[in-house]
Amino acid sequence: MSKQYRVQNPKTNTVVETFDFITDDELETALAQAHDTFQTWRRTSYEDRAAVLRKVAALFDAKRDELAAIIAEEMGKPLNQGNGELDMVVDIFTYYADHGAVFGADEPLEHSGGTAVLRREPLGVLVGVMPWNFPYYQVARFAAPNLMAGNTILLKHAEICPRSSQAIHDIFLQAGAPAGLYTNIYATHDQVAALIADKRVQGVSLTGSERAGRAVAKTAGENLKKALLELGGTDAYIVLDTDDVAKAAKTAWRKRIANTGQACTSNKRIIVMEDIYEEFLAEMIRLASEFTQGDPMNPGRGEYYPLSSRDAAELLHKQVTTAVEAGATLHVGGELTGDGAYFSPAVITDIPVGSESFYDEFFGPVAQIYKVFSDEEAIALANDSNYGLGGAVFSSDIERARKVANRIETGMIHINIPQAGGAELPFGGVKNSGFGRELGPLGMDEFVNKQLYYIAD
Repeated sequence: MSKQYRVQNPKTNTVVETFDFITDDELETALAQAHDTFQTWRRTSYEDRAAVLRKVAALFDAKRDELAAIIAEEMGKPLNQGNGELDMVVDIFTYYADHGAVFGADEPLEHSGGTAVLRREPLGVLVGVMPWNFPYYQVARFAAPNLMAGNTILLKHAEICPRSSQAIHDIFLQAGAPAGLYTNIYATHDQVAALIADKRVQGVSLTGSERAGRAVAKTAGENLKKALLELGGTDAYIVLDTDDVAKAAKTAWRKRIANTGQACTSNKRIIVMEDIYEEFLAEMIRLASEFTQGDPMNPGRGEYYPLSSRDAAELLHKQVTTAVEAGATLHVGGELTGDGAYFSPAVITDIPVGSESFYDEFFGPVAQIYKVFSDEEAIALANDSNYGLGGAVFSSDIERARKVANRIETGMIHINIPQAGGAELPFGGVKNSGFGRELGPLGMDEFVNKQLYYIAD
C-alpha cells in the first residue's frame, strides 16, 4: 500500500477515499501566505488572537458529532472516546485564549544602570508533523499555544487522517482566522524536509515515532532550526501495594485499554510487587479475556476496537510473537482477526529483561506485567528503558510512593493516579522520548524569541 493520503477504514481495511499530495507550487503558495500572514499576526493583540482561539474552541464543540465520526472511520476511535478527545481540544484552545496574554507578558529583570526586560517575541512560520492516535488533541496542543504566541502554522498530519486534518483547517477559516494562519498540507516527507530547510520556516514540532523524530531532528539540526519532539514511551506503572488488588488491576487495565492502547503515555510496563503479583495477574487475564470486538461507530461496554491500521496490527502481532520466542508467556489474546485491524487484548509476562522485546514500545492493547521483590528492583526496572515520558507509582503509603517516584527518570511522574490530565499541565519527556514541553505555561515558551530588551538610564 502506497503511503498516499487516504481514508482506510481499519474495521475492514477498505480504502474509502484517497487524496493527492500537495504540489510543490501549491506548497510554495501556502508557505508564502503563512509567512506574509505572520507579518500582521505577530502585531495582532493578544485579545484579538484570543478571540480567534475562542471561536475555534466553540466550533470544535459545536461540530463534535461530525468530528468524532470522522476519526472513527479514519483510525478506529470509538465515538465516545472521540468525544472525550474533543473535550480536551476545547479546553486547550480556551486555556490559551484565557491565559496567553499572561504567559507572553514582558518580564522585568532586576538590574542597576538601566531598564531590562525579557520579552517573548514570536519566531515565525512553524511546521507541525502530527500523528494519527489523537488526531485533534495532538494538533490542539501544538497549535493553540503557538498561535497565541504570534506564530503561524503549516500542519502535516498523518497520511491516514486526511479528513480530520482538513476539518481542522476549515474550522480555522470558519472562525475568521486570516488565510495563512493555519494551513493543512498533504505534504510528502521530502516536502517536509524542504520546508524545514526553508529560511522562512523557524521551527518544527513532531509527535510520532522515534525513527521519524531522528529524521526530523537531523534535518532541523542541519538547518539550525528549533525543534520539539515527542517520540513515545514505555511508561512504567508501579504497584507497590494495595488494599484491593482487583480494583488496582481494573484501574491499570482501563488505562492500558484506553484508545485501544495507542497512547504514548499508556502504562506499557506494569510492575507489581511479588506479594500481590499472582492475584493481580489473574485479574488482568480475566479482564482482558472478557473484552469483545466492538464497532467504533456504535461503541458499548467491555469492547475493544481496531488499531489504526492493518499494518499497525500486524506489527504488534509480530512484536508479541518475537517476545514469546524470546521466552515470554502470552496468557491471553494477541490474535489478529478478520481482514481489518482488530487485535485481541493481550496479557504477557516474563519478557526477558534486556531483550529487544523488553525495550520495544508495544503500541496497542498489550499489558506487559513484571514481578519485583523490592522497591529498589522496581525503580531499577522502571528506569531500564530507552524512553522517559511518563509513569505512575501506587501505594497506600504515600511516603513510600514518593520515595520511589522521586527516582523515576521521566518527564512526568504520578502518584496514585494513572495520569493527570489538563491543559495547564506540561507534557513531554526525556531520553529517547524527545525534548521540549507542550501545554501549560511552558507550551508558549518553546517557539518564541526570549529577547533581552534593554534601555540605558
